[in-house]
Formats: sequence, C-alpha cells, structure tokens
Amino acid sequence: MTAKVGEREAEDALDDRSFVTALARGLDVLRCFRPNETTLTNQDIAARTRLPKPTVTRLTYTLRRLGYLEHSERTGTYRLGAGVLSLGYGVLAGMEIGERAQAEMRRLCEDGPNPHVTAALGEMHRLSVVYMAVHRAPQTVTLTMNVGARLPLFRSAIGRAILAAMRPAERCHLIEHAKAEAHGRADDVDADVASALEGFARDGYCTSFGEWRPEVNGIAVPVISLDGDRIYGLNVGGPSFLVSPECLHDEYAARLKAAAAALSQPAEGSR
Repeated sequence: MTAKVGEREAEDALDDRSFVTALARGLDVLRCFRPNETTLTNQDIAARTRLPKPTVTRLTYTLRRLGYLEHSERTGTYRLGAGVLSLGYGVLAGMEIGERAQAEMRRLCEDGPNPHVTAALGEMHRLSVVYMAVHRAPQTVTLTMNVGARLPLFRSAIGRAILAAMRPAERCHLIEHAKAEAHGRADDVDADVASALEGFARDGYCTSFGEWRPEVNGIAVPVISLDGDRIYGLNVGGPSFLVSPECLHDEYAARLKAAAAALSQPAEGSR
C-alpha cells in the first residue's frame, strides 16, 4: 500500500474531530515493514511514509518505548517488536472463523486430487488482502505464502472474490482509490473488476490465472461473517506448472464453494 492512499484518507479525515493523526502516523510507520524485510532506518521510514524525518524520529522512539519496535544501537535500524506480534495474534485468536477455516482448508488441500495446492483465508486491508490463515498440501512444491502475506485486491483471485461480495457503493469507493494509484492504467482497474463480477455471477467464484503472478493460478470465493459485517476471501491455488486452470475449475471449484458455505454457517454445536 503506498503513502498516497494514506494521504488521501488523512485528508478525508481532516474535518473529523475524532480522528487522531498521531495514531494514524504511528500505524503508518508499522506498515512500512514488508514481507522478508527485517530492518529499516528512520530515513527509510520517512521516505515510505513521506513524513518529515524529525516526526519519524519521534514516532519510532515512542513505538520503541511501547515495545512495538526494537532498535539496534550498532546499526541505527529498527525492526518490529514483540508488541506487534501480540497484537496480531490477539486479532487472530479473536476470530472464531480462523479455527473453522483451518479444518476446511485442510480438507481442500489433503482430500483433493492435487498434492501441490495451497488454501488461504484473507481479509481486505486498504487495497490489499492479508492472509489470516494458510494451509498447504503435504508436498514440498507449493506456494510459500504465510500468514500476514499481502496480495493485491484487484489482481488476485482472493481479492476479486472480496470485491464481488461488496456493496456497490463500497466497491466504487475502492475502485476510485485504485484508479488514483494505477498511474495511467485506470482502464485496467475497470477491466479487472468487470471480469471479476462477470466470472462470479456466472460461476460463483473468481479466478486469477497468471494475472497476479505469471507462475501462480488460483480461484477464490467470498465468505461472509455470521453477523454480515465482514467479508473474507477463501482461495485455493498453486504453481501454474503443477496446478492448471482446468484442475481448479473441474476438481476444486465445487469443493471451494462448499467450504465457503460451511464457513458461512454457525459452528457445530452453536446452531
């Protein structure tokens, strides 16, 4: 997620007296860390957040004091601290759907015909989808995506499934944000959305065959929380040289839709 969207959101909040800008900036600092990236300097963070370096210095100092960042005196760099991990696991622990999703994903990966698939449950964050739970088939040649991985909302199957289940007004708002970030490729955003909606209306699931990454094929369905307030995405896919579109269409689409239907019902014993 780039700083530009965060800037526009901050501008939208200027008239909101309840909006705490300092808190928003602190969270922007934590979001600067990317997968497989261990450390950042204040200068790195300032470049990514587009905040003045003195402001970044105060924010990183505060986050370090609170345990959300760790500082190396030797290198002058910061890394995410245990405080961030405790927040993340607190969120996951509070999501009853995560445990139920693991059982469904296990069935998808281990009872299906292809030993190279991976299944995941994710939720939207800004213009990305963040993996909350992942299950891999027992074979070694699978996708190496983990909990916390971020996928593009408009180019991935799981993101498209979430978009397809949204209220039109909310989807239009996200489309406008995405177009502003598209750098001259706004037509691609419209095409991605149109394809996702058409495919979902026809098949009941969304696809991404090499569109997110050339080497990855996947299909996904939306999962609506029991209270109707949250939309998750559930996907299954794998390396394109081992998991073909035909395999996903013919062998996994019905299984995936059944898994989504099971997750959209109360857990056994609570009905």
